[in-house]
Amino acid sequence: MPNTKSAKKELKKSNKLRVVNQKLKNSLKDNLKTSIKRADNKDKSVKEDLPKIIKEIDKATKKRIIKPNNAARKKSKLAKKINKL
Repeated sequence: MPNTKSAKKELKKSNKLRVVNQKLKNSLKDNLKTSIKRADNKDKSVKEDLPKIIKEIDKATKKRIIKPNNAARKKSKLAKKINKL
């Protein structure tokens, strides 16, 4: 439990930020899963969504929600699957 007034404010702020980051991380994970499933099912329209998903991954990396190597791995995996189509 925070003792000082500023520590209480920081706790509030970090809780709000944690919720925002969690939403972004969950939406990124959902979009990646659906696009990988669509690529596995040979859906050609997934190629059109690739730039949007890469942009979302880059934004999450910029905000340090996911680490840079993790982002590179995700983009590479997705690109490989889509290029097989």
